[in-house]
Amino acid sequence: MTEKLYDNDSFLKEFTAEIIECYSADGGYAAVLDRTAFFPEGGGQPSDTGFLNGTEVFDVQIKNGVIYHYTHEPFKKGECVTGKINFNRRFDFMQQHSGEHIVSGTAHRIYGCENVGFHLSDDIVTLDFDKPLTPEQISNIEKLSNQAVFSDKEIYTYYPNDDELKAITYRSKKEIEGAVRIVEIKDTDICACCAPHVKSTGQIGLIKLLSAERLRGGVRIEIKCGGRALFDYNERYKNTASIGEKLAVKYNETFAAVERLADNINKLKYTVTGLKKRLTEEKVKSFCNKSVVSAEFEDDFDIKEMQIYADALYKKAGGIRGVFSRQQDGVMMFAICGQADELEHFFVLFKERFQVKGGGRNGMVQGSVSADETELKKFFAR
Repeated sequence: MTEKLYDNDSFLKEFTAEIIECYSADGGYAAVLDRTAFFPEGGGQPSDTGFLNGTEVFDVQIKNGVIYHYTHEPFKKGECVTGKINFNRRFDFMQQHSGEHIVSGTAHRIYGCENVGFHLSDDIVTLDFDKPLTPEQISNIEKLSNQAVFSDKEIYTYYPNDDELKAITYRSKKEIEGAVRIVEIKDTDICACCAPHVKSTGQIGLIKLLSAERLRGGVRIEIKCGGRALFDYNERYKNTASIGEKLAVKYNETFAAVERLADNINKLKYTVTGLKKRLTEEKVKSFCNKSVVSAEFEDDFDIKEMQIYADALYKKAGGIRGVFSRQQDGVMMFAICGQADELEHFFVLFKERFQVKGGGRNGMVQGSVSADETELKKFFAR
């Protein structure tokens, strides 16, 4: 079996090894080494990447106890190679995974939650718990988790013998056959895990719980730790500061400023709605188009406003009355009103002539049409 150097030293960046076997595999090659610092995918964590003698290792998998290093170039049996780990990726994953242990251990210790799912990728980390958690509980988990980080507790990894294992109460998402590797953070968490971890909690830097959603009677929480948490904060700060600059307030006053802006917008919408209603009433009052079919064109009318306008025109003059409103993408929204049978026939012709989305019943149809005002006026005037 390949000696797992990552078990003993998760910070080992470079090593030498001998090629035991090299197989053709999926358009590339799979090399087996006598020893490796490359962590194979497992425990919810993706594999390491890096190089063997300058040849890229793009994936590492363990199957039936054998660790395979996938490359695009072959190696000879007995060849001596130097392996180099993509350590920035490794360290990022260790920060996330060690942070996950702290969060899961804290949720288990304080609220009796079992971790029933864990996903770690290049851009997201999610934890699934079997019990729902309130926002206050989630906030408390975050606070206690960061206290564990700031305490800079040592993270122990070891393989207990059978008798020692029986005496340990530890978390595990599944039954494990063979030797069980334990990852322990004193007074915080004890969990079975095969992955590399940082040496102490202080190396995680920061744990941030970003979001929570209900999932199968429990909760899914997204977290970011260490460098990812810092990057996320910087992005949020830049966005918030930019919003504050636009609103002429300090970055930490943006929420109140946005609330005021939203309130002003709602007041303006109310005013505009009233003006549109008065405009519609005046236009209906002065409407004197004697043709059986007509179309009116307005800017920034929504479907409801167009329906009211078209219905008022029909009630005054009969026939078929359409109201259209221009959209920024060149599409026209419409509402057309008329006597049901006549409108049904008209709408069939309308759809044959233009690219139309929509429909309706009881003398009213609405939707969108890909056409300009000139084309529509010509069609309605025929």
